[in-house]
Amino acid sequence: MTADALIYHPTVSHYLRFVATTVGRDKLLRTLQYFSRFYAWYLFRTNSPPRVIAPFEAIKKQFGLTRKALRLGKNVEHFKAAAAAMDDTKSRDEFLRYCAVGRQLGYAVYLTLDIATYVDAAGIWKLESAKRLQKEAYRAWFVGLMFNTVAGLYTLWGLRQREQEVDKVDGEGVVESRKLQRERAGTQLQLISDVCDLTIPGSALGYANLDDGIVGLAGTVSSLIAVWGTWKKTA
Repeated sequence: MTADALIYHPTVSHYLRFVATTVGRDKLLRTLQYFSRFYAWYLFRTNSPPRVIAPFEAIKKQFGLTRKALRLGKNVEHFKAAAAAMDDTKSRDEFLRYCAVGRQLGYAVYLTLDIATYVDAAGIWKLESAKRLQKEAYRAWFVGLMFNTVAGLYTLWGLRQREQEVDKVDGEGVVESRKLQRERAGTQLQLISDVCDLTIPGSALGYANLDDGIVGLAGTVSSLIAVWGTWKKTA
C-alpha cells in the first residue's frame, strides 16, 4: 500500500515528465557538473588526498562532455529564434528585439563551435584548432549573455516606469500592479542567472580572475534556477 502511494504520487509523475525532457536532464547534469567543480576546488584547498578529489574531477569532465552531446544540433534552434526575433517588428520593443537577436546569434555561434570542440574532446577527430575554437565559443556565449543581461536591466527599468503609472487604488490597477510584480520577479531571477553564467566564459577568457570555487558556485546557482524553471514548466 505504501509502495503504491509512493509510485503513483503526483511528484513522481512530475519528476518523470521533467526527466523526459532533454532540457530537464541537461540542467540536472549541469548542476552536478558545476557543484563538482566547486567541491573539487574546495577539497583541493583543504588538502584532501587526490583519491578523494578524483571522482569530482571525473564528474566535472564527463558530465560536461555528456552535455556537449545533448546540445548537438541545438544551434539550429537559436538561428531560427534569431530570425524570428528579427521579423517580430510589432509585438516587441525595438531595443529588446535587437537584444533578442544578439542573444540568439551569440548562443547559435557558441553552439556551432561547440560541435567542433565536442568532436575533439570525445576523441572522434582531433583538431589542432580545438583550443582556439573553444575560446571563440566562450566569446560568443559571453556576447549572448551580455545581450540578455542588458535586456534584463532595460526590462526592469521599463517595469519600474510602468509601476509608477499604475493607480493602485483602482481595482484594475491592483491587478496590473500584481502582474508587473510577477514580471519583475521573473526578470530579476533571470538576471541573477545570467550574471552567474557570465563568470564561466568571463573566467575562461581572462576577463575576470576567478577561481574554480567562485565559478563552480555561480554555475551551480544558475543551474538550480534553470532546474526550477524547467520543473515549473513540466508541472
